[in-house]
Amino acid sequence: MRRILSLLFLLLGASLSAQQMPDPSQMAGRPLPAPELAVGTVSVRVVREQMGNNIASHPVRLSAAGKTLTATTDAQGRAQFADVPPGTVITVETVVEGETLRSQEFALPATSGVRVALIAGLEAAAGRDRAAREEAAQQPARQGVVVFGGESRVILEFQDDRLQVFYLLDIVNNARTPIDVGEPMYIVFPEGATGAGALDGSSTLAVVQGDRLRINGPFPPGTTQVQVGYRLPYRGETATLSQQWPAAIEQLFVAAEKVGELQIASPQFQQQQEANAGGAPFLMATGGRINAGDTLTVTLTGLPHQSTLIRDVGLGTGLLILLLGFWAAVGGRGIRKGHTETLTRRREKLFADLVALEQQHGQGRLDKARYASRRQTLVVELERVMGELDQAPVGGGGDLAA
Repeated sequence: MRRILSLLFLLLGASLSAQQMPDPSQMAGRPLPAPELAVGTVSVRVVREQMGNNIASHPVRLSAAGKTLTATTDAQGRAQFADVPPGTVITVETVVEGETLRSQEFALPATSGVRVALIAGLEAAAGRDRAAREEAAQQPARQGVVVFGGESRVILEFQDDRLQVFYLLDIVNNARTPIDVGEPMYIVFPEGATGAGALDGSSTLAVVQGDRLRINGPFPPGTTQVQVGYRLPYRGETATLSQQWPAAIEQLFVAAEKVGELQIASPQFQQQQEANAGGAPFLMATGGRINAGDTLTVTLTGLPHQSTLIRDVGLGTGLLILLLGFWAAVGGRGIRKGHTETLTRRREKLFADLVALEQQHGQGRLDKARYASRRQTLVVELERVMGELDQAPVGGGGDLAA
C-alpha cells in the first residue's frame, strides 16, 4: 500500500481533483510531474504559509551534480529553470527570513516538466492552528453534522492476486467546537469482505467490529483520520464493490492499481485517467458529491485470476474414480476369486483412458463435442465391464473377453 500512496502523492498536483486546494504541508518540497511544462523545465513556487501568499522577487537555487543555477521569483512567486537534462538528480532551495526551504532530491523525468512548492512558515502556522484547535476542543460538543472531506480516498491494490480495499477517510468538522452527530456512524463492509482491520495512523474513534467499522463521536474541530482495509474475494475476471456511506463524501476519488487489463467503471465517475509514476501504472477516477446514505458502486473488469477448469476437472475425475472404486469394492466381494485377467486388464485400461481424457480436456486439447462423445463411450464400456465382473460366479474362469 505504501507504494500506491507514494504514487498518489507524486501526482497530487496534477490529479483529477485539482479543484480541491491541497494541504500545503503535503505539497511542500515534493516534486510533482507537470505535463503542461516542457521536458527539462523545473518551476519552483515560493509562498508563505499557504498557496496564494506568493513571495515575489526572491532568489531560488537549483543544485545538480555539484553545479548551482539561480533564478528569481516573479509576481506569482514562481522561478523557472529550463533545459535541464532529463535524468539529472537535483534539489531546489531558498531561504526566507532565516528559514531554509529545501525540496526532496529527485531525478528530472524524460516525459514532462516538474513543479515544486517551497512553503515558508509551516511550523509556525501549524502551531497556531494546533493551539486554536486545542482551545476549541475544550468547548462542550454540540449537535451537528460531519462529512468525509475531499481528500478521502478509496484505493484498490493487489497483493498475491488478492484484491485489497483501503478507505482513507478524512472526517471533517468545520465547526470551532466538537460535533456530536447523535449516534455512532457505521460503515458496513461489502458482503464477503474478510480480514478487516484499522491501519496505523487511524483515529482511536474508529473500531472494526466484525463486518463493520464503528466510528464514535463527538468529533473534534478539524480533520479526524480514519483508515481501514480489508480483502474482497472474487472469482473470475469481474467483481463489483458496493459501499454505503453514513455521511456525505464531498468529492469521490477512487484509485486502482493497474494490473494486467484491469478497468474500473461507475455511474458516479465523472472523470477517469490512467497515469504512470515511479514505473507503476494505476487508474484514477473522480466524481461529485455522494450524499449520506448513498451507495458507491464500482465495477472491476479484467481482474487477475486463475481458471478453475483444471481444478474442477480434477475434482470431477477424482470423484468418479472414487465412486467406481467403491462400486468395484462392494459389488465385487462375491467374485474376487472369479476375476479373470482379461476383465481386470480391460477395467484398468478404461480407467486410465478416462483419466487421460479428462487431462486432455482440462488442457484444452479436445473440443467439447469430441470430449463428451468419447467420455460417454468410455463410461458405458466401463459400466458394462463392471457389470460382467459383478455377475461372474465365484471360482468362474471363463474367458470373458471385452
